[in-house]
Amino acid sequence: MDQIHPITLAIIAITCITSFFGFSNRNFFERGKFNTDAILRGKQFDRLLTSAFLHGDGMHLLFNMLTLYFFSNVIIATLGTGAYLIIYFAAILIGNLLSLWMYRRNPYYSAIGASGGVSGILFAAIAIFPQLGLYIFFIPIAIPGWIFGILYLAYSVYGMKQQLGNIGHAAHLGGALAGIIIVIILAPQVLQINGLYIGLMAIPLAALGYYVYKER
Repeated sequence: MDQIHPITLAIIAITCITSFFGFSNRNFFERGKFNTDAILRGKQFDRLLTSAFLHGDGMHLLFNMLTLYFFSNVIIATLGTGAYLIIYFAAILIGNLLSLWMYRRNPYYSAIGASGGVSGILFAAIAIFPQLGLYIFFIPIAIPGWIFGILYLAYSVYGMKQQLGNIGHAAHLGGALAGIIIVIILAPQVLQINGLYIGLMAIPLAALGYYVYKER
C-alpha cells in the first residue's frame, strides 16, 4: 500500500477528532447528526455535511476510516486530489439528500457516519478498476470489485426497502451512485472501457430509481 496522502490523512484525522468528541459530548453529537425534522423544519442544512463527521461508536468509525484509507489512493493517483474531494463530499451530500427524500415523512429519522462519502470513493474506485479485488469480512478469497458492487447495491436496495438493521442504506446507495456518476463525468473513457461492468452494477441502481419513484 502506498503512503497515505495528506488529504486523506486530514479527512481521517478530522473525522476521528469530531467523532471522539461526539462520543463524550451529547449536545455536540445531537446538533451535528442527520435528522429529517431538524433539516426540513429547522432549516439546519449543515447537518447534511456535519453528520459525516460523527459516528455511533469506535467500530463504526474504524470500519469507515479503514475503507477510506484503502481506496483513497486509487482515486487520487488516477484522477487527482481535486476529483477525490469532489467525489467524497458530493457523495456525502447526495447520500444524505437521498436519505432526506426517502425519510421525509419520518421526523424522527436520524443518522450519522461517513458511509455515504466512503461508498462514493469505493464505487468510484470500482468503476475505474472493476477487477479490483475486495475482501469481505473473513472470506480469504478476493472478490472482483464489480461483483461486490452488484451484491452490495442489491443488498442495500433491499435493506432500505425493508428497513433492515440500524444502517443508513439510502446514504450508502446515494454515495455509491454519486461516485460512479462523477467518475464518468470526470473521466468519460471509463464508461467506454468498463461500460459492461458499470452497466451490470447499474441494475440494482435502476431498482433504486424505481423504488424512489414509487415513494414520490
